[in-house]
Amino acid sequence: MKKRTLVAMLALSAILAACGKNEPSQPAATGAAAPAAAVTKIVVGLDDNFPPMGFRDEKNELVGFDIDLAREAGKRMGLDMEFKPIDWSAKEAELAGKRVDMLWNGLTITEQRKEKIAFSSPYMENHQIIVVLASGGIKTKADLAGKVVGAQDGSSAVDAINKDEVVAKSFKQLKTFGDNITALMDLSAGRLDAVVVDEVVGRFHVAKKSEEYRVLEENFGVEEYGVGLRKEDTELLARLEASMAEMKKDGKAAEIATKWFGKDIIK
Repeated sequence: MKKRTLVAMLALSAILAACGKNEPSQPAATGAAAPAAAVTKIVVGLDDNFPPMGFRDEKNELVGFDIDLAREAGKRMGLDMEFKPIDWSAKEAELAGKRVDMLWNGLTITEQRKEKIAFSSPYMENHQIIVVLASGGIKTKADLAGKVVGAQDGSSAVDAINKDEVVAKSFKQLKTFGDNITALMDLSAGRLDAVVVDEVVGRFHVAKKSEEYRVLEENFGVEEYGVGLRKEDTELLARLEASMAEMKKDGKAAEIATKWFGKDIIK
């Protein structure tokens, strides 16, 4: 190699090395995730044909005890509560699929449901009562043998009936309905002999037609109502528990209960 060529190559290498040292550093990666937006709205799933817990009034507006309770809790949590009617028999799927964020509509706390969803502390007790026609001859649970009994599909009434295996097996048929009002209409029409229903709902309707319906002294057991959430929503559950405790302490929950039931039924 010629001396002149060698000198030129060395000079070029020096220039390139110097340029490499002076190159600006590459900008930092910008793939970091942006902080999640704060939650401001909660979608509450409910059965809109479940008075007095949640139903539509003469103006077709959603009203009820649980709706008033949820609105007050949401206000204290700084959250807007949107109420969404759903197929109550598919409530767990609606919650898991994140189409709703809470189930708040006379939801009974059961061990089976605890496997899929998280529950708030119970806020009221309920019984599964037996409603029959006042003109009929059914006086006891034993009289239901050979009879057609109705209940809401996917409700805790069905679970309560099935727990009492002896009585349940004595039925001619256990017929399920999309809602309790339809079941009670079938009772009035003579297509059913009895309806097993949540006490808060059953007595609401019986009071309206006391000459037509009668409630048996026996029932299918005591249960508790709670609010259902996804198991991973631990922070939301903690905020809900705090707001409900505050509402019980300052008397707001009792005020809402008295509005709908004439007395404080809050647990």
